[in-house]
Amino acid sequence: MPNIETNDPFRQTGWPGLRGRLFHFYFLLRRPMTLGVRGLVHDEASNSVFLIRHTYVPGWQLPGGGVELGETMLEALERELVEEGNVSLTAPPELRSLHFNRQASRRDHVALYLIRQFSWSGSKLPDREIAEARFFRLDDLPEATTPATRRRIAEVFGGEPVSPFW
Repeated sequence: MPNIETNDPFRQTGWPGLRGRLFHFYFLLRRPMTLGVRGLVHDEASNSVFLIRHTYVPGWQLPGGGVELGETMLEALERELVEEGNVSLTAPPELRSLHFNRQASRRDHVALYLIRQFSWSGSKLPDREIAEARFFRLDDLPEATTPATRRRIAEVFGGEPVSPFW
């Protein structure tokens, strides 16, 4: 596990940190290996990407979540996009990369999909999971965009080499 500095703004502490660790422990017991999906929703006309901000972890990130038992990765992606951002696929997404998420656990893997064709039914109202969800221009991402999100965007749009790690 990498050494995490205590002044890292994305490090979870207090109740949110404990809740995050309990969440991952629950899934570790329920699913010995976890598989997640994230969607990089790109609006080509405005050159913007769709990001979400959870209520329980800091920072802006790509929408997505865990693949449930009996669910395909594509089904999980479609479900998470609708749940977290009112985004519906109108064409198949492109699987861009697979990553080992060693920050979450030694058993967590994430598939990244690029979505270029979609419909958006408008802003999602905040709920217990999602605090905010909206589009940001690629040249004007929020300061609190997570490092992993910035790396995925740089890999897809900036020509950076794809990291095997989330």
